[in-house]
Amino acid sequence: MKFIDLKDKDLAELHKILKDKKSELFELRLKLKTMQLTNPSQIAMVRKDIARINTAISAKKG
Repeated sequence: MKFIDLKDKDLAELHKILKDKKSELFELRLKLKTMQLTNPSQIAMVRKDIARINTAISAKKG
């Protein structure tokens, strides 16, 4: 997910995407603890997506 894709969305849609990404991060961490996660780098990718979404939200508010 690129920042360019996010800056065109409205705040409600950004908050929905953020909620989905946070739940995905929770599930990935749960899989990591139960040794079911095959690609641990997915956690870093989701964390970066969350940061991009938060940046887009703060840019919309400011």
